[in-house]
Amino acid sequence: QVQLVESGGGSVQVGGSLRLSCAASGSTYSMNVMGWFRQAPGKEREGVASIQIRDGITYYTDSVKGRFTISQDNAKTTVYLQMNSLKAEDTAMYYCAAGRGVYGGHSLDGRRYAYWGQGTQVTVSS
Repeated sequence: QVQLVESGGGSVQVGGSLRLSCAASGSTYSMNVMGWFRQAPGKEREGVASIQIRDGITYYTDSVKGRFTISQDNAKTTVYLQMNSLKAEDTAMYYCAAGRGVYGGHSLDGRRYAYWGQGTQVTVSS
């Protein structure tokens, strides 16, 4: 089992920044990828960014490229999502997830992830 706890959400104005954190515990050795996903009211869940734990390879959905950065700490137990130049359309509940055997473009497909955090709300207002 893997436990994931997100933090860092909140309310910010358009153009502002937030940094989300996701602390992983438990059987993290069996996971190869961590990802951030989001879901806005009335919309489907969307893969935002992912990072391969061992080699640090990252993937981003097109709408956040150049604005968001996913990273991990040296212990590889905490994953961050730095969000800059936030837009109103970034408003959503953001979830951290951990996956096993997920690679490449599939790492933005939430169906391939085994463990999920409880989510943290991000609200961007003008």
